[in-house]
Amino acid sequence: MLSVVVHGLWGVRKEDPGQLAERWAGLLEGLSGISSGECTTWRAAESEDDMSAAPVERTVSGVREYVEQASPEPDAPYIGYTASLWSGRLDTVKATVSINAGGSANRVPDSCVVELASMAAPGSVELVNRSADVLCVLAGCWGPDWGEAYSREEYRSVKQEFGLRPSAPRGGRSVYLSPGRAALAPEGLPGTYTRTASGGLLIDLTRGGAAQPSVEAIVEMNRELRAAGALEPLPVPFDRDTF
Repeated sequence: MLSVVVHGLWGVRKEDPGQLAERWAGLLEGLSGISSGECTTWRAAESEDDMSAAPVERTVSGVREYVEQASPEPDAPYIGYTASLWSGRLDTVKATVSINAGGSANRVPDSCVVELASMAAPGSVELVNRSADVLCVLAGCWGPDWGEAYSREEYRSVKQEFGLRPSAPRGGRSVYLSPGRAALAPEGLPGTYTRTASGGLLIDLTRGGAAQPSVEAIVEMNRELRAAGALEPLPVPFDRDTF
């Protein structure tokens, strides 16, 4: 089964459900534009695989209502809002988007995760082929400290090579670096470099889906980024959103 995860992490950025909904609605719109029409109808994670469940409106007001329903706890403004939506079908592509964000607690990084899964043939799934574009859209909407797109094998190889904790900055088949990290990134890595409107940097070893980087190439990219200081961890406690 094809499986690629795209995610971004950042430190404390206190936001209410309305602000989170603006970011999330922008991401859903971006995913709809990248996919071949599969990711237009989104449903709550509680209704996973139930195609008859009522969809969540892909508007700021609709997403805000869902975020508030998904995190009704009175301490959500402190611990953060947690919610998840899914769209598509496994025979084409299924996308699941999850957030844990908006709180003021500074012990755990906030995150947005897009999981892409499919039983279709390799190379035939637009969202998987364009996972770097998904990461770029995620970065533009959520402004993470860093982000990456990876398969399970790629993630495991980088983790084992450098002994990283789950929240430690790293890169997969593509990597996003916030402006402070981007300023430290070396030139000449074997991928395309795309500057974002905010001053961040996306390095894509797949070159827009045209190449399949080896695990060794991904590990080497991480080694060079780490040596340059571009993958330094956020200060603990995580009391600011970017490095």
